Amino acid sequence: MNDFVARLTATERAMDNPNRRPKDAATLLILERGKSETRVLMGKRHMGHVFMPGKFVFPGGRVDPADSRVPIASDYEEATRARVMARMRAPKTVARARALAVTAVRETYEEAGLFIGAKSAKKPIGSDWEAFAERSLLPDLAPFRLIARAITPPRRPRRFDTRFFAVPAEHIADRLPDNVGPSGELEELHWVPLADVAHLDMPTVTQVVIDELLERLSEDPELKHAAPVPFYHWRGKGFVREVL
Repeated sequence: MNDFVARLTATERAMDNPNRRPKDAATLLILERGKSETRVLMGKRHMGHVFMPGKFVFPGGRVDPADSRVPIASDYEEATRARVMARMRAPKTVARARALAVTAVRETYEEAGLFIGAKSAKKPIGSDWEAFAERSLLPDLAPFRLIARAITPPRRPRRFDTRFFAVPAEHIADRLPDNVGPSGELEELHWVPLADVAHLDMPTVTQVVIDELLERLSEDPELKHAAPVPFYHWRGKGFVREVL
């Protein structure tokens, strides 16, 4: 675990910007289990992006205020909700906790063309959710597991308080025909073996989260349990790792 902290702290970064409050964000690791390996969906950020151009990442992004008002097919398991809400900055509400996973679902559709959800008589409202409404789908939070949380260091040009969720690929309810999301933010989408990602150009935090997940899967291959969650944040002159 000390190695994870050292790797994050050693990452070169300019920290001479005005300090700002981190924005809530969420990302989703969709896991496809095979007989001999587990793969995760990753994509390459478009080179036109100002933030992390050309890096391989999981689908995800910043929480929109409307995400807290989207109806859901089912809620988190109680233990998962507790992990999500642990050390949450005010306002500490259930709606805000749900919004994090809903953001991950929305961004996964926009960036990868995948629908993570379940059938429901209710329908979400809003332009971001029209494709879900057409399919009578709502976000389904029950299978979500919180894998990690990380806050960008202070005095960076952009700061995020990111929750990393994982969900099995069998919870993909539908997908766009070309397997490309409407936003076009991610290119070269493909399933990567979790144990073989070193060749990809990715942010250090992404690699650390994968390593954390591999350790967790060694003890709980089906992610049946809401295990303690590593929380990385900056203190003094470097990252610290705490457990939620």
